[in-house]
Parts: sequence; C-alpha cells; structure tokens
Amino acid sequence: MPASSTVRVADVTPQPWRNGGGETRALLVRPRGDRWQVRVSVADVDANGPFSRFPGVQRWFAVLEGAGVVLTIGSKEHRLGRDDDAIGFRGDAGVRCRLVAGATRDLNLMLSGVPGGMHRVVPGQAWRPEARECGLYATAGGRVEPSAADETGPMPANALRWWSEAPDSLVFDGTGWWLAAGTKAAPP
Repeated sequence: MPASSTVRVADVTPQPWRNGGGETRALLVRPRGDRWQVRVSVADVDANGPFSRFPGVQRWFAVLEGAGVVLTIGSKEHRLGRDDDAIGFRGDAGVRCRLVAGATRDLNLMLSGVPGGMHRVVPGQAWRPEARECGLYATAGGRVEPSAADETGPMPANALRWWSEAPDSLVFDGTGWWLAAGTKAAPP
C-alpha cells in the first residue's frame, strides 16, 4: 500500500521568494536540499513583479484565491483566475505577474528532470495517475479514496496529501488539484 503524508498550508512557515518579491510556503521538497526534483508550494502574491527564474525546471501554476493574475511569458499574456486550468511554462522563462484586483494565493508545482503536471480535480471522478508519485492539493475539504480502502479518509482544505508511490486510482469528492511527478515503473 502506498504511504501518504499530509501537510496543511497553515502549518508551514512562509519564506521569501528567491528574488525577494513575495513569500512562499514549501509544502513538499523531494529530495530535500538544493538538488530537488519535485517541489510543491503555495505563494502569496501581494504586488506586481517578476517571478524567480529556475533554469532546467518545468513549472505549473494555478490561482487558488483572489481575483487572478495576468502572467506575461515572453511576449504572450495569460489571464488566470480561480476557475482556469493550470498553466505550464519553463522555469528559465522571463515571467512577469500583474495582479488583476488585489493579492492572490497561488499553487506551484516545479519539476526538475522528471515529467509530470497539474490537473484540476473533477469531484467524484476517478483519476489514474500515470506517475511514480502524486499528490492532491485540496482547496475545499472532502474525502479521498485511493485504490486501497484503508487509506480512505478525510482531507482538510488548504492542504497537500502526497503519495510517494502513486496508487492506481484516486477519487476526491472535494475541489482541488491533482499533481503528478515522475514516470511510473513498468511492471516486472
């Protein structure tokens, strides 16, 4: 049975962004240290400005709270709000953020050297992660049901649950985001 762990945003101390332009809460860093491959964080954005650059990293970004943002990636603008899909972009891209109407809280998935992505939860619909490990970020609480019955249980709002070995399928009756990292090993 794949093991999982849960961390609430409120239990993580905010840290300044790499470029000093905001604060973030790192909910997951695997492996720990400077050579991470997977990082999940929640950022509070209070002002317009550039994103930190992360060369060699694939980033995924979604708005959790607030009226939204306009991200300028290269010469193209992307307007994102709470109801929009996540956007993926290279970490070395020049990205500027403009707030639509006040501060936002945003979810970030960063992957270094591993494939993956971030997808909106469809409440009650099974998700089959084609990944080595995976997570659920809940924007509203609910019940999560992995493929093994003994892992079924409540999931608090504003929290990340991470499986170090992705179950075959997951179902969540709340709202949030599925996160996937790595390639699932082929059966022997």
